[in-house]
Amino acid sequence: QVQLVESGGGLVQAGGSLRLSCTASGSIFGINTMGWYRQAPGKQRELVAAISTADNITYADSVKGRFTISRDNAKNTQYLQMNSLKPEDTAVYYCNAQGVKRTWWSAGMDYWGKGTLVTVSS
Repeated sequence: QVQLVESGGGLVQAGGSLRLSCTASGSIFGINTMGWYRQAPGKQRELVAAISTADNITYADSVKGRFTISRDNAKNTQYLQMNSLKPEDTAVYYCNAQGVKRTWWSAGMDYWGKGTLVTVSS
C-alpha cells in the first residue's frame, strides 16, 4: 500500500515562510506527477502547484512568485517552499501523487495525503 505523509504545516504570521514536505512510502517503482492542493473552509479544493518527473511545473496564479515546488525522485519526496504568506493562504494543504506505479508494468494510481493545516495570521 502506498501512503503519502505530509509535514511542515503550522501557524505563521503574514509575510512569513513555511516549508511543506510530502513523502510517498511503500513499494514504488515511479511517480509521474506530484502536487500540492489546498482547501480553505467553505471552498473547493484547488491546485496550488504540481511537478512532473520531467520537472514541468504548474503554479496557481495566486501563488506564482511566492511558492516554489520541488521534488527528490530518489526519495519519492516533494517540497513546497511558501514565502510571503498571506492570510488567504490559510487552508489544509494536501499532497497528491499521480501515476504511481508499483512495478514497471502496473497501471498508475493516484493517491492523496491526509493534509496538513497552514494558518496565516494577519
